[in-house]
Amino acid sequence: MSDTRRKLIDGAIETVRTAGINGVSARSIAGAAGVNQALVFYHFGSVHDLLGAACLVHAEALVARFQPELDEVSTLKELLAVGRDLHAKQSEAGNVTVLAQMLAGSRNDESLAESTRAALRLWIDAIEQVLVRVLAASPAKDLVDIGGLARGVSAAFIGLELYEGVDPDGATQALDALDQLAVLVEVVDELGPVARRAFRAKVRRVADR
Repeated sequence: MSDTRRKLIDGAIETVRTAGINGVSARSIAGAAGVNQALVFYHFGSVHDLLGAACLVHAEALVARFQPELDEVSTLKELLAVGRDLHAKQSEAGNVTVLAQMLAGSRNDESLAESTRAALRLWIDAIEQVLVRVLAASPAKDLVDIGGLARGVSAAFIGLELYEGVDPDGATQALDALDQLAVLVEVVDELGPVARRAFRAKVRRVADR
C-alpha cells in the first residue's frame, strides 16, 4: 500500500472516530490525513469507497493484533474475559465507536453496508473459531448455533459501546451476566455422562415447545 493511500485510510478512520459518520467528507478526511482532498478521488474514486476500504483495513489490523490472545483461550469464561479487556481497550482508543458509526452509516447505504459487514465478519470468524474450540467437548455443543452465538457476542460488545454512554452501571451488569452464563456452561461441562444425556434431552424438549 502506498504511503498516500495509508494516510487517507488512517485519516478516514480518525475522522469517523472524532467527527462521526455525519462529519465525514473529502475535506475532513484530507485534513486529518494531511493531504490534498483531490487525492481522495484519485486513489479511491469516492468518499464512500475510501470509507469501505478503511473499515476493512482497520478491522484486519485489529483482529490480527488480538488474535494471539484469542488463540490462548480455552474456556468460554476466558473468551469473555478477553472480550471485556478488548472492549475496554478498544473503547478507550475509540475503535468501537468507529465500527458503531460505520454501522449507523450503513443503514441507508448498501455499498458501505457491504464493506462494514465484511469487516464485522472478520471479528465474527475469529470469535467463532474460539467457540468451536472451547465448546468441542461440551454437551451444549450440538444444542447451540455457534455461528449465531458468535454474531450475538459480537453484536453485544458493539452495542455496549452505545449503552455505556447512557448507563455505565447497566453495561457492567450486562457483562457480569455474560460471565455468569459462562460459569453455567462450565458447570454443565463437568456433569457426568448420565446427567449430560438428561441435560441434552431436557433442552431439546424445551426447544421443541
